[in-house]
Amino acid sequence: MSIVRVAVIGIGNMGASHARTLVAGEVPGAELVAVCDVRKEMESWVTSNLPSTVTYWQDAEQMMSSGTIDAVIVATPHYDHPEQAIQAFRHGLHVMIEKPAGVYTKQVREMNEAAAASGKVFSIMYNQRTNPLYIKLRDLIASGELGEVRRTNWIITNWYRSQSYYDSGGWRATWAGEGGGVLINQDPHQLDLWQWTIGMMPVRMRAFCAFGKYRNIEVEDDVTAYVEYENGATGVFVTTTGEAPGTNRFEVSGDRGKIVIEDGQLTFWRLRESEPEFNQRFTGGFGQPECWKCDVPITGIETGHPGLIRNWADAIRTGAPLIAPGQDGIHGLTLSNAMLLSTWTDNWVDLPINEDLFYEHLQERIANSTTKKDKAYAGGQPADLSQTFK
Repeated sequence: MSIVRVAVIGIGNMGASHARTLVAGEVPGAELVAVCDVRKEMESWVTSNLPSTVTYWQDAEQMMSSGTIDAVIVATPHYDHPEQAIQAFRHGLHVMIEKPAGVYTKQVREMNEAAAASGKVFSIMYNQRTNPLYIKLRDLIASGELGEVRRTNWIITNWYRSQSYYDSGGWRATWAGEGGGVLINQDPHQLDLWQWTIGMMPVRMRAFCAFGKYRNIEVEDDVTAYVEYENGATGVFVTTTGEAPGTNRFEVSGDRGKIVIEDGQLTFWRLRESEPEFNQRFTGGFGQPECWKCDVPITGIETGHPGLIRNWADAIRTGAPLIAPGQDGIHGLTLSNAMLLSTWTDNWVDLPINEDLFYEHLQERIANSTTKKDKAYAGGQPADLSQTFK
């Protein structure tokens, strides 16, 4: 395939941005040929902002079956991602979805199965995987430079959101509209990077989520989670939208030192010998391993959303390896689902989680959601807001 004919589904903030990226020629080998949005008034936006060669569709099914496209970028609300991806796979189309992969893992697992059965290229918009800092962290851990991971700590509290932000849309921060709060809206990138950089998922978790702690919302806006890994390592994840000033600090300790990413910098405190080796030979009282503060060269630039779209298009055309395979989306979502389930059940949660139990709890909250107009989301069949702004 020399040129990939791409359609964007959902012309919200991100969908419009992806459309402009394609129109600007930032993705060699890919061309924007169509956009789809259920809101009829978006046709005028398409006419005013996109070339006349781009076709507007109001019905995704009709567009997918038209034979005029090869691939779709799904930029609709969270509940829609798996359903529309599965729909596209059934039509033999390649798919890229916005984050998060979905709202609950049961739905995302079905999407991953459909992707595997289709044989089509499937990617997710985890643009932070192009950040050289996290690429280097992943490399230092995978290469053994940090030794065995012993502890992870991520404080990500700089997601400040005011009440006016939540009041800007009836679907925001509701179980029926978004399916959650800070974990599903703001944190998907960090939850993905947390497991992607260290190369492992926890085996169990205990979390404490506060719902509407700082704002008049029904979903979580403050979270503290503790996790345990199979190798004995532990981790803590802290996040909120109600704290100012906030912090973004990711710290990973291993038996050969500690790496910290904060303020756009990576710092590596490297032990001259591993801690177990030092401990075995040391006979003094208060000694500790010799430690060097190392300047680690960071190369490359963060290519972000355009970079991921280019990678996806290259994978379709030439078989290039994906930076963010769509199937990976279930990992970060598993972490956020586990945090909520642990809070709802007031107990430890083993991973992988009990998907049916999570779904049952979620449905209870959707049924009691304060958002009336979005109740259709409960069955995974969104109503008039299915392509609203993200």
